[in-house]
Amino acid sequence: MRAVTLILAAILLLLQYPLWLGKGSWLKVWDLNRQVEQQQQVNQVSAARNALLDAEIRDLKQGTEAVEERARSELGMIKRNETFFQFTENQAAAPAVAAPQSESKH
Repeated sequence: MRAVTLILAAILLLLQYPLWLGKGSWLKVWDLNRQVEQQQQVNQVSAARNALLDAEIRDLKQGTEAVEERARSELGMIKRNETFFQFTENQAAAPAVAAPQSESKH
């Protein structure tokens, strides 16, 4: 009877091995589920970025305002009969403020 119990226990252990440590074990399934969740998060970020790029492409194809804005900001272009003013700070032309001098009596 003792031999039968040992044989049944050994069979039970052999059947449990694939469940916990084998090719399709619970640990590997859990790890794959975690990887799938991480990839889904990456996909969501990529989908949002793609949506922004798609909107920008549609705007560039349909409207001239986006093209004009890019030409102005990135290429420094101006329209015909348009006057361009550029303001810079000139530190040399700024009036110098003299510090009040204290009188010293020796």
